[in-house]
Amino acid sequence: MRRDLVIRPERPEDAGPVRDLVLAAFATTDFSDGVPEARLVDGLRADGDLLPALTFVAELDGGVVGSVVCSRASMGEGPSVGLGPLAVRPDHMGQGIGSALVASVVATAEQLAEPSVVLLGDPGFYGAFGFETAAAHGVASPGPWEDRFFQLLRLRAWRPGLAGPFRYAPAFDRL
Repeated sequence: MRRDLVIRPERPEDAGPVRDLVLAAFATTDFSDGVPEARLVDGLRADGDLLPALTFVAELDGGVVGSVVCSRASMGEGPSVGLGPLAVRPDHMGQGIGSALVASVVATAEQLAEPSVVLLGDPGFYGAFGFETAAAHGVASPGPWEDRFFQLLRLRAWRPGLAGPFRYAPAFDRL
């Protein structure tokens, strides 16, 4: 990772650059053109469901090159954090920027005594941060995805009684 990379909380003026970044990053995948993910970020923002303390950008040379959005979710009767989308500008992928953003979320969520972080993503990437298949902990996927992609990170505030039905913020239901 570059030494001049800055990870910082997202600011209001980052909304446009983050939307553009999400569009560009997801357009490079086999499963999306970036529009649903950008619409999701817009919806989370409009609904007030973004968690400012857990939503970060990666800045390089004064420009936003990475973003991670976190929103309030629920699990059983308690709160959880939904991580995603995570996006890195295509010409900066593979440089550790996404890892730095996820590490920032995990460290901050621990400090805030969040019980868990949940996401839909690549087990090979997120497993390095301790994410595990959510179903192994009694948390069923709220969507049609394979269990291995729906992942949970149990933090220090986690208690087994917190497991239960998971629900993302309403913007996810509008995808």
